[in-house]
Amino acid sequence: MKAVIQNNQNKIHPHKLALWIGCGSVTMMFAAWSSAYVVRHAAGNWLEFQIPTQFFINTVLLLLSSVTLHLSYKAFVKGEEFKYKSLLVTTFLIGITFLILQYQGWVALKNIGVPLTKNPSGDFVYVMSGFHAAHLIGGLGVLTVAMVHAFVLKFNPTPRRQLRLELTLHFWHYLDFLWLYLFIFLLSQS
Repeated sequence: MKAVIQNNQNKIHPHKLALWIGCGSVTMMFAAWSSAYVVRHAAGNWLEFQIPTQFFINTVLLLLSSVTLHLSYKAFVKGEEFKYKSLLVTTFLIGITFLILQYQGWVALKNIGVPLTKNPSGDFVYVMSGFHAAHLIGGLGVLTVAMVHAFVLKFNPTPRRQLRLELTLHFWHYLDFLWLYLFIFLLSQS
């Protein structure tokens, strides 16, 4: 009987598995776009341009938001309610700032002569950063649910609530990793 219990403890939780399968499929989509970008770039008729400054700032912001959410999770586990809640809200606000700067980055692209649908080089940047932004909006939705749990429900770090926050953390870290990949990829191609 003890071996069965230990065996169950070594298995990944089904919700975590589902999250990572979903993240894997999104990764494959971005890998396909990256491959298409490289192939299309080699075909010619390619507009060269600099990545907007907002993309650099966004990289720093998203890295910072992963730190704040990780610290929020740690505070939740330790029972530090105020720190947990304030860092959760901070992460959400950083995410909103990321989206605002992302939009400003797209406006900056347009202002330097790289509007959407003019040249494939710019189109790839809009599509890849736009799909990342769409996933980040989903992440903000998940953070909103986490904040509702934090501020509406009585503070009680149960295993179920810890798992929910951990899944939120993993998804947010994934979004951070995905943006970092996109940013480095686009920099290396420009």
